[in-house]
Amino acid sequence: MMMISQTVTANPILKIFKYGDPILRKKVEDVTDFTKLPHLVEQMFNTMYEEHGIGLAANQVGYSLNLLVLDTSCLEGEEDSKPYIFINSEIIESEGSTIMEEGCLSVPDIRAEIERPETIIIKFQDLEQNFHEETFNGLISRVIQHELDHLKGKLFVDYLSPGKKMLIKKRLLEISKNGSPSTGIIL
Repeated sequence: MMMISQTVTANPILKIFKYGDPILRKKVEDVTDFTKLPHLVEQMFNTMYEEHGIGLAANQVGYSLNLLVLDTSCLEGEEDSKPYIFINSEIIESEGSTIMEEGCLSVPDIRAEIERPETIIIKFQDLEQNFHEETFNGLISRVIQHELDHLKGKLFVDYLSPGKKMLIKKRLLEISKNGSPSTGIIL
């Protein structure tokens, strides 16, 4: 009899759901049971780091929960940043406007200039269920807004003009069928 051994890690990498999966278009539910969140949060960070991302929303890994994680410390100029966990988040105020290039783990190899508010005030909970209200600007503000869009069923490509959407239509179809496009593009 042949024995097969498996290596089981305590926090395996989660599957990233790609463009075309219906879970990415559904509005998530607020978190009410916090008991299993520490494990899920650790898995989400592990997945995000493995995929070289700087933000990840729970529905991108198959959980319909108002939960997102981010860490921009790997980027030049962001070394002083720290990992963040946002639960039951909502933007309560925003101001200004800025345009930056965005990409997404669920829409691989497509990047585009997207306009968003520069500064946001966000209300959220932490893992201990405490409520916070904080102001963010710059890259962290952008990542929060991008991930909060995910939690509302919106993707960064939804902000593109009809002409730019036509340029990526074939690539989006390839992502929904194969998980990645045949070629990347920066708009």
